[in-house]
Amino acid sequence: MESGKALEIINKKSIYSIMFFIILGCIIMAWVDAILSPSYAVKSFIKLLLFLVLPIVYSFMDKGVSFRNLFVFSKRGMVFPILLGIAVYLFIIASYFIMSPYFDFSKVTVELENNIGVNKGNFVFVSLYISFINSLLEEFFFRGFAFLTLKKVTSRKFAYFFSATAFSVYHIAMMTSWFTPILFILLITSLLVAGLLFNWLNEKSDNIYTSWMVHMCANFAINTIGFMLFGIL
Repeated sequence: MESGKALEIINKKSIYSIMFFIILGCIIMAWVDAILSPSYAVKSFIKLLLFLVLPIVYSFMDKGVSFRNLFVFSKRGMVFPILLGIAVYLFIIASYFIMSPYFDFSKVTVELENNIGVNKGNFVFVSLYISFINSLLEEFFFRGFAFLTLKKVTSRKFAYFFSATAFSVYHIAMMTSWFTPILFILLITSLLVAGLLFNWLNEKSDNIYTSWMVHMCANFAINTIGFMLFGIL
């Protein structure tokens, strides 16, 4: 009985610690986005440090945690994520063309230029970073840390919804002024659903490569739209 209670106390401490680090990361990035508003390069550097350092600090606190397995690549199970990624790409592009007559997306490029210095001249570089580096960083933080690691010490359902909610809420500060309220709510809901889907993919593979593949394809689609909005395509 005593060992069972001790394990429960350890698990609760681990749950609260992981949640604290995830929420702290989201709050700091919300402050960076909404208040500090640095250039995209500075913002990306802060995020890179934050989303890597916080999980590493936790791993020093909990010696039983290792992130190595998250980066063990296996070809098995990759066909479905690739096909799903292609489907997601086509869905996002199609959705843009369907909604563009009803919503004004031109505000997005104005906000990007005014707030973080992303413009037509540097968008190619930014799009490459977003697609490959930023997506992997978010998958490590929100899926590898906030889901797969958290799921080991709490219920599966709680880990699913905490990770997906943190992922969607994290994007609020950076996108509040980009879209109309209706489109903003639709986008946040879509991010919540995407977070749940990414968790499901990672749960099946026990690494972050499956969700990263779909995340990259989603970013490819968003960047394609960005190229069109900036007049590059």
